[in-house]
Amino acid sequence: MGAVSRIVGIDLGTTNSAVAVVDAGFPCLIADRSGRRITPSVVGYREEEPLVGEEARRGRNAAPESTVSSVKRFMGRRFGELRDEEGPAVPAEGKGGAVMLRAGERLVSPVEVSAAILRHLRGIAEASLGEGVERAVITVPAYFNDGQRQATLQAGRLAGLQVERIINEPTAAALAYGLERLEEKSRVAVYDLGGGTFDLSILELHEGTFRVLSTHGNTRLGGDDIDGRLCRRLARRIADAGGPQPLDPLARSRLLEAAEAAKIRLSQEEECEILLPCLADGFDFRMEMRREDLESVAGPVVERTRRHCDEALSDAGIRAGDLDRVVLVGGQTRMPLVRRLVGDWFGCRPFEPLEGEMRVGGERKEGGGPVLDVSQHPDEAVARGAAIQGAMLEGRYSNVMLLDVTPLSLGIETFGGLMNVIIPRNTTIPVKAGETFTTAVGGQREVLIHLLQGERERARDNWSLGRFTIGAEGESSGVPRVGVQFEIDADGVLHVLARDIRSGRERVMTLDSAVDVGDEDVRRMVEESVEHAFEDLAARRWIEASLKAEETARATRSALEGCGHLLEEADRNRIARALEAVEAMRGEEGDGKELDRRVRVLDEETRDLAELQMQQVLDEMLRR
Repeated sequence: MGAVSRIVGIDLGTTNSAVAVVDAGFPCLIADRSGRRITPSVVGYREEEPLVGEEARRGRNAAPESTVSSVKRFMGRRFGELRDEEGPAVPAEGKGGAVMLRAGERLVSPVEVSAAILRHLRGIAEASLGEGVERAVITVPAYFNDGQRQATLQAGRLAGLQVERIINEPTAAALAYGLERLEEKSRVAVYDLGGGTFDLSILELHEGTFRVLSTHGNTRLGGDDIDGRLCRRLARRIADAGGPQPLDPLARSRLLEAAEAAKIRLSQEEECEILLPCLADGFDFRMEMRREDLESVAGPVVERTRRHCDEALSDAGIRAGDLDRVVLVGGQTRMPLVRRLVGDWFGCRPFEPLEGEMRVGGERKEGGGPVLDVSQHPDEAVARGAAIQGAMLEGRYSNVMLLDVTPLSLGIETFGGLMNVIIPRNTTIPVKAGETFTTAVGGQREVLIHLLQGERERARDNWSLGRFTIGAEGESSGVPRVGVQFEIDADGVLHVLARDIRSGRERVMTLDSAVDVGDEDVRRMVEESVEHAFEDLAARRWIEASLKAEETARATRSALEGCGHLLEEADRNRIARALEAVEAMRGEEGDGKELDRRVRVLDEETRDLAELQMQQVLDEMLRR
């Protein structure tokens, strides 16, 4: 029997990717033959075998239409969700509404492109370690939904990897930060702004366990948006200077590369020159750009991350001042603008320059707010954390645990169109939870299980994850029992089991397709759940009151038919008036409290009737 291969950690990034492994107790990024530890997430399809990484990036200007980059934004998504500003990759609609990407004459899926990057990283690791690599931990944004996680798992398998775990990027960064730096009960916020995604996660250290208190983010917000805005500004300058409009694919590719380079330089320098000779026949473009010019372009993008920070704090039930550290990771956090704004938002101590890099010096003063920590390498921290997670799975970090959370509530639709939450948002995963439900109508031979995700009270206001049916015994309402169990595994993938308790019949569903909602919709869902909280609760109260009213009215009418003649006429009239008052409110949505009150009155008026009905049933049983 051969030795089991080591588990590597892979940061599958929008702009760059990396592979790491724990060696001699330390997480280390694995370099390729040229000594590069970072691999551009770029794939070129000019030959039979795709080119990946630096070679593909260098060839992008020669063949931009055959080169795919920023594929991560398309993972596990549908074509109908896409917006114009999605980045440099060119999407097309495939079978069943799936996203396909144009690569010259080919159409390739985001999973195929990601698999090519993962296969390349696997090759780097095998060449360096001198052994086969078959197992990996792969990171994803904390706000990746089930479909996006499934797509990542599929890409890993296509690359020949056994994906041992999918973990969230901010959580991986916290692992890379290191337990030894933190005191017990320390709270850390990880601000992760990468090329295509943003996450803010709040974690707490307790007895060697990192517990995620909350997470918030946007899987379509990052450096690509800054690059796109900068490209559009430069294109306007080119047009003002008499340059070509519109730009051809080669010119657009060169412009994007120049914008990326200027953004990087202006994170270190106050000004730089953008020079694009021979951009078109007889046209050269030259422009001086200052840091404040870049910040005017980038500011609105960075500002969009603030609401996610606020909502993560709110979900965790803490204030910024309760944090000990705010750790910055992701390539875009090199920008002084990002560090300055994040420091302001969280009330961090002022920056102190150290050896040419902006860092925070010393520990937090009493009452001084959290330390803004830029000690982690922005492009390497996530891969290092993934490698640590791999070592934990191998048993080499036995004193460390990692507890993540699910970002949105999950449940099913119940009678009356309400959502019954089975797993609330920000529940620690892995998790398993379930409830038992019954039929609402007699004679049902099937029960529909409608899976929902969201924060609203009514099913129609949440997102549908899917529907399936399970057979029931067809007895009177309330008799059949169906157990529904939700399980979110360590990778954040949802499995749903439904079982008819009497017959033992069961159905299992694993969600393989993306939820057709974007991150702006996720944010809006959470905001609307707060904004409409009182309205939603009133709607739930009305629906529940209506269901109870209908059941009580039906029982009252049945009892009157069976033994109403045994009552005095005055008693029958009181019951009739109370019944009429209840039925008068049925139909249009109204005041649930008032309907509850009327049902209670009807209950009071029918006490004698209920006793007569019970006595009648007992007499019939005795006669048998």
